[in-house]
Amino acid sequence: MAETADEKPFRVLTLDGGGAKGFYTLGVLHEVEAMLGEPIHEYFDLIFGTSTGAIIGTLLAIGTPVTEIHKFYRQHLPSVMSPKDKEGRSAALKKLGDQVFKEQKFDAVKTGLGVVATKWVMETPIIFKSDPKQAHGRTATFVPGFGCTLSEAVQASCSAYPFFTRRQLKINGDELLLLDGGFCANNPTLYAIADAVRAYKVPHDRIKVLNVGVGDYPVPRIKKFTKAWIISWAEEAELIQKTFNINAQSMEQLRRILFPDIETIRISEAFTEPSMETDLLEYDLKKLDLIHTRGRESFGKMETTIRNLLE
Repeated sequence: MAETADEKPFRVLTLDGGGAKGFYTLGVLHEVEAMLGEPIHEYFDLIFGTSTGAIIGTLLAIGTPVTEIHKFYRQHLPSVMSPKDKEGRSAALKKLGDQVFKEQKFDAVKTGLGVVATKWVMETPIIFKSDPKQAHGRTATFVPGFGCTLSEAVQASCSAYPFFTRRQLKINGDELLLLDGGFCANNPTLYAIADAVRAYKVPHDRIKVLNVGVGDYPVPRIKKFTKAWIISWAEEAELIQKTFNINAQSMEQLRRILFPDIETIRISEAFTEPSMETDLLEYDLKKLDLIHTRGRESFGKMETTIRNLLE
């Protein structure tokens, strides 16, 4: 007997932030999509992403195969990460986002979508959403993505200040200054579960969550340079990476405490070898290819568990 709409699992995919380390996420998703035998947007009811997870999640939500996203990352990520200043990186990100997403808005997505960013002045999260069912109140004035384009939302979610500039956007007619979603929810799983439980009103026993991180790596060692600003820059990079990592782990601990009965798998291994030293601005393709391979291997270790969750 076929399952009714009220009996079917409600599948949620959540993707952490982490800049260039999204290659790990893509490695995991490569295997997930191959296992499913169908595009990810056709399988998951809701996709949430932060920062690099927002790029990947949004591309998935408009129907892009994982293999195409990987090619896109390999081709374009160095041009975004290699400029020497935040203005150059942000300009490259905007150019690329506008090129890929064009003028598409949130009505273009094929499944539920959440893109996490942070309000600079108010110091609170802002989540660009696709479906009026995802609204927590104010449903009468809900506009998908607050009227922004997919490109604008993704740029805001990826604005890891001070390595990228903050993003000024018009949100429902009001000008707001936004920055990276990693400052409020580098792991967006709790926000996605909140939508499933409170907005979509799905019972806990029907929700199945796959949360893919970016891996945990040694921070690149600070070499001895004569210019103090180089050391300062490296220390800032370490601070941002630590901030996002701590945030992701804290959100995962809270998820375990608040929703222990919702079936959830988190994939994000630690790689402690010195050869794996990296940060969110990495653009060495040899290292990024290694990170991608590690993602595929992480899936392999958990394949049976993931298959049981999703099938």
